[in-house]
Amino acid sequence: MELRVLRYFLAVAQEESISGAAEFLHLTQPTLSRQLMDLEAELGKKLFIRGNRKVSLTEDGVLLRKRASEIVELVEKTESEFWGTEEAVAGDICIGGGESDAMRLIARTARELQCAYPSIRYHLFSGNANEVCERLDRGCLDFGILLEPGDLKRYEYIQLPVTDRWGALMRKDSPLAEKAFLTPEDLRDKPLLLSRQSIGRDSLSAWFGQEHASLRVAATYNLIYNASLMVEEGLGYAMALDRLVNTTGDSQLCFRPLEPKLEVRLYVVWKKFQVFSKAAAKFLTALQKNAGVR
Repeated sequence: MELRVLRYFLAVAQEESISGAAEFLHLTQPTLSRQLMDLEAELGKKLFIRGNRKVSLTEDGVLLRKRASEIVELVEKTESEFWGTEEAVAGDICIGGGESDAMRLIARTARELQCAYPSIRYHLFSGNANEVCERLDRGCLDFGILLEPGDLKRYEYIQLPVTDRWGALMRKDSPLAEKAFLTPEDLRDKPLLLSRQSIGRDSLSAWFGQEHASLRVAATYNLIYNASLMVEEGLGYAMALDRLVNTTGDSQLCFRPLEPKLEVRLYVVWKKFQVFSKAAAKFLTALQKNAGVR
């Protein structure tokens, strides 16, 4: 399989149209159609279902789209690591992590480097720990941000000098908004929105203790912004980390921390024996300085 043909395939999958993809790729439609038929013949699989108005992917096509995206992404990342002269520091730095206010330290470090190395570009990926670790292991990310408990034994890491605190996001007119903090008993019979990453396997589950098995789970989420909209509409209380949703001014929402206090530490991780690009190495050095790591 040629990389060029994989890019053609991805364009058709995105456009859902051979003619639309051909226009995007500046190819003739017969040329693109022939390339796709050759790809199907090479793999011995039918990749497209060709309809009157659009084309859709078969089950094998869906699998190839996932693998082709990974291949193209890794190639482009590798190419970017060789940009510039021997003296220049340029290229891409790929960072993945869940939603956390700790990203401010990452942003501050990136801003400081921008002055000295304006040709560095940053690419952020938001996902849960499993997604971040999978992309790290494939080489698609340079760094990942993990909340404890994380599988740190697999990686090199530094601990960030910040913590995130768990609490509940709720409407300001909710009964629990009158409280300064919340206990497991306060939330026992309330409809909750839980992060899918937190269900059943982390410190939040331990905080609830025996109450965890009988919680009223109204919804699960992986992005707190979308969950906050559900909270605004009165669906329930979102268990979340502090400082991720604006609760000031005209916001309908407020945040109440948990008691006993529940905080999580955060770590920046990277693959063991990682060979960094010049840009990634500069970033790690600057981040270690900002994190107080020698």
